[in-house]
Amino acid sequence: MPLARILAISTHIALTALTTLALPASAQQVTFMTGPQGGSWVPLGGALKGLWEKAVPGLAIQATPGAGIANVRGVDEGKAQIGFANSSTTVDGLAGRAPYPKAVKNVCQVANLYPQYFQVVALADAKVASFADIKGKTLVTQPKGNTAEILTAMVLEANGLSYQSLGKVNFQAAYTDAVSMLKDGHAQVFTLGTTAPASAVMDLASARDVKLVPVDDKTMAALKKANPGYNKLVIKAGTYPKQDQDVPAIGYSTHIVAACDLPEETVYRMTKAMAEDVAAMSAVVKSIAGLTPKDMAVDIGVPLHKGAARYYKEKGAI
Repeated sequence: MPLARILAISTHIALTALTTLALPASAQQVTFMTGPQGGSWVPLGGALKGLWEKAVPGLAIQATPGAGIANVRGVDEGKAQIGFANSSTTVDGLAGRAPYPKAVKNVCQVANLYPQYFQVVALADAKVASFADIKGKTLVTQPKGNTAEILTAMVLEANGLSYQSLGKVNFQAAYTDAVSMLKDGHAQVFTLGTTAPASAVMDLASARDVKLVPVDDKTMAALKKANPGYNKLVIKAGTYPKQDQDVPAIGYSTHIVAACDLPEETVYRMTKAMAEDVAAMSAVVKSIAGLTPKDMAVDIGVPLHKGAARYYKEKGAI
């Protein structure tokens, strides 16, 4: 073979090798399950997508709508690699408790982010002052199996009620659709689990007078007995229009889970990016302000991903 031809081939091989080496070793596409339209997980997911793609060379994130339990199942089943979740129901998944058909195996903890509030919002003229008063009313909640829907059923049961005790129950995936139902008078009570203030509740309160229904001690005790992951939080007076008193509410934590087999380096960089730019997250969800690596690393009963654990150990958080 002529020397010129040999040199040309050698040059081509060398250039190809250099190009291959130049590609990020971590190049990958992952699916990130967020939350229902109208909730805080969708915009927060957008902020995290930007943070993570900047921090991890070659990472491309596809954000899709989701919900707490669906996200945990999605990650476990390989339909997604990252997801928002609720601490209480993620623990249920690891234990294989209902509504999970079996225990999840490939779900690891990345970071705790902020408290979630289970909010029971009633039209003021519906005269719902307690959970027991929901009897006979028309209620709208999330699809069956979602965290807030499960809590709704548990709250009713703790008060001697069930869905059959109500006038009607509607299951809506989008908070915006649920709000429209109350605005139009097609429902009187709305249950959801999200931040406080919730944009969906603010939207409703701009059109109709509403009342937050407080959790009572008996209901709270029943829930904690069923799942220690639930705790009592307070929605401060003034959080919503015409809310002149503090309202006790059922709480749990929003956290991020990832497939345990997602590369360690990827999750390490994702965790580091969140910890180093809390401002970007708190610009979307105010309650994230002040988040520290120690807060992110608090043990909630879900095993830490190796990449997250590596970062937290470096920072002395665990």
